[in-house]
Amino acid sequence: MSVGAIFKSWPRVALTLVPLLFALLHAMEVQPLRLVQQLDDVIYDARLRATMPQTLDDRIVIVDIDEKSLAAVGRWPWPRDKVARMIDALFDEQKIAVAAFDVVFAEPDESSGLRRLEDLSKGALKDDANFVEKFGELAPKLDYDGQFAQSLKNRAVVMGYYFTSDRDGRTSGVIPAPVMDAAALKGRPIRFTSWNGYGSNLARFASAAPLGGFFNPIVDGDGMVRAVPLLVEYKGGYYESLALAVYRLTQGMPQVLPGFPPERFLGRSYQHLESVKLRRDGKDFQALPVDRRVATLVPFRGQGGEAGGSFRYVSASDIIEGKLTPGQLQGRVVFVGTTAPGLQDLRVTPVSQVYPGVEIHANLLSGLLDDRLPVVPDYAMGYDVLMLLAVGLLLAFVLPAVTAPIAVLVCVGVLAALSGLNWWLYESQGLVMPLAASVLLVLAAFALNMSYGYFVESRSKRSLARLFGTYVPPALVEEMVKRPESYSMEAKNKELTVMFCDMRGFTKLSERMDPVALQGLLNNLFSRLTQVIDSNMGTTDKFMGDCVMAFWGAPVDQPDHAALACRAARQMLDAINEVNADHRARGLPEVGVGIGLNTGSMCVGNMGSDSRRAYTVIGDSVNLGARLEGLTRFYDVDIVASEQTRRAAPDLPWQELDRVRVKGKQQAVSIYTLREGDAAKAGDELKLWGAFLKAFRAQDWDQAELHLFNLKRMAPENGLYQLFSQRVIDMREAPLDLSWDGATNFDSK
Repeated sequence: MSVGAIFKSWPRVALTLVPLLFALLHAMEVQPLRLVQQLDDVIYDARLRATMPQTLDDRIVIVDIDEKSLAAVGRWPWPRDKVARMIDALFDEQKIAVAAFDVVFAEPDESSGLRRLEDLSKGALKDDANFVEKFGELAPKLDYDGQFAQSLKNRAVVMGYYFTSDRDGRTSGVIPAPVMDAAALKGRPIRFTSWNGYGSNLARFASAAPLGGFFNPIVDGDGMVRAVPLLVEYKGGYYESLALAVYRLTQGMPQVLPGFPPERFLGRSYQHLESVKLRRDGKDFQALPVDRRVATLVPFRGQGGEAGGSFRYVSASDIIEGKLTPGQLQGRVVFVGTTAPGLQDLRVTPVSQVYPGVEIHANLLSGLLDDRLPVVPDYAMGYDVLMLLAVGLLLAFVLPAVTAPIAVLVCVGVLAALSGLNWWLYESQGLVMPLAASVLLVLAAFALNMSYGYFVESRSKRSLARLFGTYVPPALVEEMVKRPESYSMEAKNKELTVMFCDMRGFTKLSERMDPVALQGLLNNLFSRLTQVIDSNMGTTDKFMGDCVMAFWGAPVDQPDHAALACRAARQMLDAINEVNADHRARGLPEVGVGIGLNTGSMCVGNMGSDSRRAYTVIGDSVNLGARLEGLTRFYDVDIVASEQTRRAAPDLPWQELDRVRVKGKQQAVSIYTLREGDAAKAGDELKLWGAFLKAFRAQDWDQAELHLFNLKRMAPENGLYQLFSQRVIDMREAPLDLSWDGATNFDSK
């Protein structure tokens, strides 16, 4: 590219450097961009799922306090003699190597009645020699905590505990001694994950077991568990995770030391660790890589749970009841945890939305045993900056000089190279490097260059009026031509309100009228409805058979777009009533309408093919609006609106209809209709209806029927109350569904 060509295309070069600047600010953490981090998380999650081995690790077994165990032994916490029996069976009968608890024994066990008997022996029955003698014989058998503590002694057991920062520094139980002190850091300001409280095991259990480890994971901003800190700081001491404690126990209890990068490169001011070193017999035998949080990413093996196939699951009740053949688990490392939903140790991870917390630690131990720990290295920032500079400068000077097809090939090639290098570093080196910023930079550079090539001149007022005149009312066009540079046909995401209005009774009309007369009638109906849309500053999108689609909030911003759409909907009903009055006079069948309203983020712009385009809206919010229109027939109302529309226009007389899950959507939504007149006048009815919905969703059928009886007395012709009367009858006959979320599922459009 010549100097003259560079000078001529300097606006496009400068345009490409703008996203490069933002990408660099993100990479250097000057101005982090949440979207970029979210995309990096999505890329990591997808790559993790694609590379999981999904094979059984036979070295590790999970003894599961599952629903079966709770049914057999009783609700948790169990009497400690049962837990002691389980530990004895694991070590004496199954010959396991190590046992680790992903549960905490923070309270004394009083289920045996020992304390009550002890009080009697010192109080009311202290003079009863027979009672005191008998109590002395029974006390050891009733000391369940003592039995459990005894079962832990001289055995390879790791007790779990947790740290907290939400209890004003409160503590309970006893935590083990730290595995590393501040002196080991040699004055370096390493930024560890830190807490100010903990919940741990009773002292007699903590002292009986040789090791303990915390089981706190790191929960990212999106609620996902991707990493676990290997070491954390608490009051100047440094404590190890449950998986690391188990691993050290299997390796002969090596010493834990900080792993610093070479001082000749970064000096002593570097505030992160490169690794956690393990030293045995005076020699470093392993360095565990860690990120800036002194954490490591969990090397998930599979989907999780017994069906995931990563680890063998054994029901805890089977161990207690001796149902396993002796020696089946010989030499294994056993994690004792729970998958029972009621015990709340289920996590959200990149590989599953419901993942057993205990299996997170099992995966981490598996990675430690295999020396297979993916990590974001301390130099990831430098790598990201280097890639961004190379890609940004390359595209800034190449794209302005090539045609659109060549630009596509260049960008595809750069994306392929970036992705290939990133994948290779992950697969062969275990390095998790950032990629999202570079990908978005390539896409932004391409989009900006292509956009500049096609839209170098601003639209004139006449062009703007020509483009939008057929979509929006004249009043909005006049507003737009005052600032033509602020409007375009380019697609963008905006919060809008969309309306679908479908005719009812049109089939009967078509059977009784000749085509020409029917055409005139339909044109008259659409004209009336369009006039209502225009008078309420709406944009008429399209006519689809006997349906009209419109939206509010674009191309001109309208803060009250939801209220305008609702007002238009009510006026459209009035217009249809006027048409029906004329039909009755002429002996023609009446027509009705069903109107669906939804407010939300939509993509609005000029869309279509090269030969035919239209200014329209697309997106999930648009699809939901269409689905809501179809629900008007089911609920026997003229208008169905979403929760988002109701929130955007809260002063209107709303009545909640139901919670529904429409076809194509997993999330249930609340739907509403507009009442006629003032909502205050219908206050008693709406209050009673709200009480009915509460009883209905709680599956309290008796109370629901009572409310419906009173509602039908207030409004005998209301089809909505008739509908729910039948639904209550039908659901009463069905078995009680504890998992029901109160929503009605619609499987068809």
